[in-house]
Order: sequence, then C-alpha cells, then structure tokens
Amino acid sequence: MLIATDVLSGLLVFVFGGGATGKLVHAKSQVRTAERLRIHWRRYRLIWMPEAAAAIGLLAGFVAAPLGAAAAIGLVLLMSGALRFRVRVHDSLAFLVGDGTLLVLAATLAILRITMG
Repeated sequence: MLIATDVLSGLLVFVFGGGATGKLVHAKSQVRTAERLRIHWRRYRLIWMPEAAAAIGLLAGFVAAPLGAAAAIGLVLLMSGALRFRVRVHDSLAFLVGDGTLLVLAATLAILRITMG
C-alpha cells in the first residue's frame, strides 16, 4: 500500500505543482480558466499559493506522513472550492469530473496517510 500512496502523492505533486507554476508564469490556459470561472486574474493567480504549499506538503509527506495527510486534506478543501466555482458558472461536465477526480484522489491519499501513519 505504501507504493500506491507514494505514486498517488507523486501524481498530485505533479498536477498541483504544475498548476501553481502555470499561474506564476501567466500561462494562457490558466488565464482562460480564470475567465471561464469569472474570477479576475489577479485574484485567481493567488491560487498558486495553496497549490504550491500542497505540493511541498505532499513531498514532505514522503518523510513525515502527517504532513502529507495535512496537505491532502488541504487539497480536498481547495478542490471543493474549485468544484463550487465550476458549478456556479455551469462549466462543462469534463471539468467537473476532472476536479471531482482530483478531490477523490486527495481524499483517498489523506485516508491512506492517516491510516498507514
């Protein structure tokens, strides 16, 4: 089970580290997402901070499981908010499923990190 937890952590580090980087470098895809969600870029761009913090926390979780669990719980909260915004603007089903999947993966990781200690 440790391998699955580490692979899941690595996947989420890749996704959210990449998202944070995209916001920092003003990637066009990130700007389009902000527009689609009707969030001003200056405000949307700030999401890089919890994404980067989660990625760092997930990396720290390789050494100390409680830090990885805390980071995964933070991602559950972040993705809950993301889903709320997507529902608010009636975003496409593909984006809803994508964000929902990330939420489930983060919740699964949190449970695994907590139960495996």
